Amino acid sequence: MVKVTMLARVTDGLPLAEGLDDSRDVPDAEHYKQQIKALFKNLSKGHNEASRMSIETGPYIFHYIIEGRVCYLTMCDRAYPKKLAFQYLEDLKNEFERVNGSQIETAARPYAFIKFDTFIQKTKKLYQDTRSQRNMSKLNDELYEVHQIMTRNVQEVLGVGEKLDQVSQMSSRLTSESRVYADKARDLNRQALIRKWAPVAIVLGVVFLLFWVKTKIW
Repeated sequence: MVKVTMLARVTDGLPLAEGLDDSRDVPDAEHYKQQIKALFKNLSKGHNEASRMSIETGPYIFHYIIEGRVCYLTMCDRAYPKKLAFQYLEDLKNEFERVNGSQIETAARPYAFIKFDTFIQKTKKLYQDTRSQRNMSKLNDELYEVHQIMTRNVQEVLGVGEKLDQVSQMSSRLTSESRVYADKARDLNRQALIRKWAPVAIVLGVVFLLFWVKTKIW
């Protein structure tokens, strides 16, 4: 059964739409929504390149597709047919692109297309009964295959993103520290040059001053 549905812009992870009453019967629903948002964040950083993927999380599984700069994601029971989940997402994608395709890039606030929930709810009802004639026909559609879509664990997927973030932060920190060390090295070199040539400059200054006084007297 479809539990949660969310859409987000891939370029920055901005949530665009959500099934508003999807998670009422899901224990710890907020926990799974936080995982989804973390996944969107990872996708916005290019941490996962697959345009279609299934991600196991507890008793559920995330399925997502990326098309036209938008990630369409749903969370289902593990027993729910993978084929139906991806066809459900395809239906959402087709309608969302048709209605809102020209406005995706200009959306500036979260859930700018919240009215799309009406279509989400209507479509979700069509996919709830896996034994209906309509859905049995979709399951038997040999032209739509999902066997090659990768399945991974949520900790593995999010962990990769966290590790990449840590590497990026470490790299930034090392770059910053190297700049500090370079500045300090320049200061030390400058001070060393001053200590080395200051006595010479003082002696030359005294000699020049004496020479100048002597010329004035004579």
